Amino acid sequence: MKKLRLIQQMHEAGVVAVLRGDSPEDVVQMAVHAIAGGIRVIEVTMTVPFALEAITALAKKYQSDRPEADDYAIIGSGTVLDPETARATMLAGAEFVVSPSMSRETIVLCNRYRVPVLPGCMTIQDIASALELGVDVVKLFPGNLYSPSIIPTIKGPLPQANLMPTGGVSLSNLKEWIEAGAFAVGIGSDLTKEAVQKRDYSLVTAKAQAYVEAYRQAARR
Repeated sequence: MKKLRLIQQMHEAGVVAVLRGDSPEDVVQMAVHAIAGGIRVIEVTMTVPFALEAITALAKKYQSDRPEADDYAIIGSGTVLDPETARATMLAGAEFVVSPSMSRETIVLCNRYRVPVLPGCMTIQDIASALELGVDVVKLFPGNLYSPSIIPTIKGPLPQANLMPTGGVSLSNLKEWIEAGAFAVGIGSDLTKEAVQKRDYSLVTAKAQAYVEAYRQAARR
C-alpha cells in the first residue's frame, strides 16, 4: 500500500519542488530550505552532478511515513531517461520517479518495484499509452506550452487521468491550474533562481511558503 499512500500524500501536498543545481550540496540546501518553507515533495533531477548523493542525503534526513513530523518529506528523482537510472535512484532512496518523456521500460521497472512513476506527456496518445501501462499520475510537460484550460480538455475523453503540469507554473497562475483540475504542480527555476543568483537560500524558504499558501488558497475552492 506504500505506493498508494505516496500518491495520496503527493496529491495532498500539491506542490512538487523540482531542483537542479551545480552540485549535490547545492541541491540539498535548496531542498532543506524548501521543506522549511512547507513544500513536502522534493524532486532531485538527474542533471545534477552526483545527484544520487543528494537523494541519499535527503532520504536519510527526511521520512515520508510521518506526515505530522517536522522531518516529513517525500524525496524522488527527476529527469530519469531510462530504467537503469530509475533503479539506481531507487537504491539511493528515491520514493518516486519522474521523466520528461514516456519510456515504457522505465514505467515497467517502476511498476515492478511499486514505485510511483510520472512520465512526461504532451499528447492524448501519450497520456492514453501511459494509462495503459499503469501510470497513476502523468507529468504534463512542458507545461508552459499550454494554458490551464488544457486539463479539462484532456479530461473530457480521459477523465481518469491525473495530470501534474510542470514548467511554466508560477505564483500568478497556480490557482488557475489547480482550479482547472491539476493533481499537483511542479515548480522549478522560479523557486530557486533568485536564491542561486544571490547565494541566499533563505529566499527559497520564503518562495516555498508563498507557493504553499497559494496552493492552500486554491485548494479551498
